[in-house]
Amino acid sequence: MNISLQKAVESDVELIFDMQVRAFRPLLEKYRDYDTSPANETVEQVRARISQPQSSYYHILTDGKPLGAIRVLWREEGRYWISPIFILPEYQGRGLAQRTIERIWELYPEAASWQLATLLEEARNCYLYEKMGFVRTGEQKRLNERATLVFYQKVCSS
Repeated sequence: MNISLQKAVESDVELIFDMQVRAFRPLLEKYRDYDTSPANETVEQVRARISQPQSSYYHILTDGKPLGAIRVLWREEGRYWISPIFILPEYQGRGLAQRTIERIWELYPEAASWQLATLLEEARNCYLYEKMGFVRTGEQKRLNERATLVFYQKVCSS
């Protein structure tokens, strides 16, 4: 499955919101992290992120069909953050997230480092990021008795 990325605009808010809820709902039900789960966010929170001048949202597309999204946030010169990245449940497990991140790296060749966070309990996510060269920073945040957020960083070679 080939993917392409298309920069999202304000009019894409509802589509991104709907896909985000669908993609994260199974994790919300499993971990009950109601305060932090992207599945529990409002459409206005998504709208605010799309409008932020220091970030860009991209649709993840295959054959022109949206199947997820990724947001890139630049914090300071050369330091980039990925949050969120999601693939609709029916497309997960096909290597699409890996290809998406690789495409993002191509779009931002000036990056000195990349950071992201995921649930420690989601071994497949941790495996994916570690396989791609991300390293745990040692920072963790306990969300509740079921879930812990773990932070990753990838330093880019010049």
